[in-house]
Amino acid sequence: MPPKTDQLSVFPAFFRVEGKVAAVFGNGDEAFAKVRLLMNTQAKILAYVQKPEADYHAFLIANRIEMVRGDFSAEQVRGAVLVFAATGDAEADRTIVAAARAERIPANAVDQPDHCDFYTPALVNRAPVAVAIGTEGAGPVLAQMIRAQIDQMLSPSLGKLAELATCFRKPVERIVPRGVARRIFWRQFFSGPVADAVNAGHIVQAEQAAEELLQSSREVEGRVWLVGAGPGAEDLLTLRAQRVMMEADVIVYDALVPQAIVDMGRRDAERLSVGKRKGCHSKSQEEINDLLVQLGRNGKRVVRLKSGDPLVYGRAGEEMAALRAAGIGYEIVPGITSAFAAAADFELPLTLRGVASSLVFTTGHDLTGDVLPDWARLAVSGATIAVYMGRTVAASVAGRLMQAGLPPETTVAIIENASRRDRRLMHGILRDLPDLEHRDELSGPVMVIIGDAVAGANFEQSEPLVRRETVAQDYARS
Repeated sequence: MPPKTDQLSVFPAFFRVEGKVAAVFGNGDEAFAKVRLLMNTQAKILAYVQKPEADYHAFLIANRIEMVRGDFSAEQVRGAVLVFAATGDAEADRTIVAAARAERIPANAVDQPDHCDFYTPALVNRAPVAVAIGTEGAGPVLAQMIRAQIDQMLSPSLGKLAELATCFRKPVERIVPRGVARRIFWRQFFSGPVADAVNAGHIVQAEQAAEELLQSSREVEGRVWLVGAGPGAEDLLTLRAQRVMMEADVIVYDALVPQAIVDMGRRDAERLSVGKRKGCHSKSQEEINDLLVQLGRNGKRVVRLKSGDPLVYGRAGEEMAALRAAGIGYEIVPGITSAFAAAADFELPLTLRGVASSLVFTTGHDLTGDVLPDWARLAVSGATIAVYMGRTVAASVAGRLMQAGLPPETTVAIIENASRRDRRLMHGILRDLPDLEHRDELSGPVMVIIGDAVAGANFEQSEPLVRRETVAQDYARS
């Protein structure tokens, strides 16, 4: 089995074929399929046949496709821009491909990947818009299934909308400033009243709406989105977060946000790392506030990307206050907070009827002072406690909760890198928790969940925080 890679072995591209020759060799279904695919283009199709099957022959005649009869000769490929070898005879197809390659013409031998310079995609045609789906020859049926799904997603009038956009391209270049303003114009063109009118078949109204949009275009004001990146897994990013990341001119991200999520933003967006991790503060919070304000004043569309949810220990309150004071518009895009991801990994009910009806989020640092917080006493009555960034304060958390009256045998669940492929799950009891501070190998974010409801988790995939026999020996020695 070949090694797994995220890189393609092919480069997706669209060939210019208008008015140029595409040669198809074959008599039956395979050649028929290639000609039908080429009929989506303005290529000049030449069908090289000896004895075409009846259906194929009728199709060629009905569509006035030129046929060339007779045996294959190498001269037949000359002048073509694409060659399809679809005779049903593997050896004959290889001969055709060899002749095309000798003329430096891209060729495709049906069902022979090693003799294909390109693969034919499953095609969704909304000319001039086209979506081509390829699987590098591995799964044509899969490509067809994907094509069917995309075909349902795209409006039948998408091509007409694209044609209208072509008519407005030069006026837009003349009137609308480059950069953010122009991107917003086209986004509104393709998703607002113009698109609605085209979908309804009202082309005149669509043109009027496009003119109104063009005349109303101005320099856009800056805007900031405070976006929750979730706990780390790319597929837990919300659809709204993905959308605004594709609109952003600048992405300002924290150290805990995985690079794979940062890379999901618009390809040419500027990316600024601001650190914001324990022991790794490349910028102070005040500097980040100033940066967001300055970018907004410069008319930038900014995504402030935070791990988890921006309103849960993300210091979003300070950033919102700075933006409000500067008159910069902003919006919150919620994310999945780490406590929920950790509970999902453990199959752990954070609330459980008759056991735990309340949930407390804390960083654990609330338990390091002299005054015991009120919520600590909630744990005694069954509340589930989710401790963020809990590794370095584990001993204090355990000690103070037991001081509040929580039994030392209360179940705890610990997870590093919740939701990610490299996550690590551990379980134990409250009196074991101080051992967590000595686990220096835990370099990722650690979440600790404490409470009676934790006992209902699935611990099959987790490891004990402390081996019980070790604990028993320690007690015996004492």
